[in-house]
Amino acid sequence: MKLPSRTILDQELAQLKENIIRLSSAADESIDRAMHALQTRDVALARQVVSHDEVINQMRFEVEEEALLILATQAPAASDLRKVIAAIHLAVELERIGDHAAGIARLVERLEDESAIDTLHKLPKMAKRAREMLQQGIDAFIQQDPHLALEMIKRDDKIDRQYRKLFVEALEEMKDDAYIRRATFLLWAGHSLERIGDRATNIAERVIFMCTGEFVETPSSLD
Repeated sequence: MKLPSRTILDQELAQLKENIIRLSSAADESIDRAMHALQTRDVALARQVVSHDEVINQMRFEVEEEALLILATQAPAASDLRKVIAAIHLAVELERIGDHAAGIARLVERLEDESAIDTLHKLPKMAKRAREMLQQGIDAFIQQDPHLALEMIKRDDKIDRQYRKLFVEALEEMKDDAYIRRATFLLWAGHSLERIGDRATNIAERVIFMCTGEFVETPSSLD
């Protein structure tokens, strides 16, 4: 028996949501593993994170293909159309979050033989906040909750302040020439975490659009 078109669309939208959740989990795991590799100078683990980035890329393309197929075959309108468009944008942001995690992992090999630096302990706090922001943005997507998304956006200022503090402290350490190279790498890691926070903010903005049809842009929004 042929299923009603509404039933088919609902099934395809549900599958699209599930794939976004899977992609989000993969990106979050990459952040976690990259930070663990950085803290422990685990080069083998860092290489696994970099290698896994290809899997995340492929997951993004699969979401986009699935979304385009829905657009072509189901012709969704109104709120359904916004869900599909939001999923495409979320897939892009999640793939880029994976890129940032891989970027942190690539620094591990350069830092493998370096001694400890005081500013390193700042990074796990930034990573924790970035991951919480990502989870909250995805929860808002799952629950279709624009208020939760808006609350998450308000948290972005905190991670920006954490990065600025890291930047100032790293510059202070750079007064000792022996620390310049190491502090620079840690600044790169901090910048990647700050950008992950920005990407999570973009996700929240798209969730608000999906739920309300209104765009909310913040100063930290990325092109």
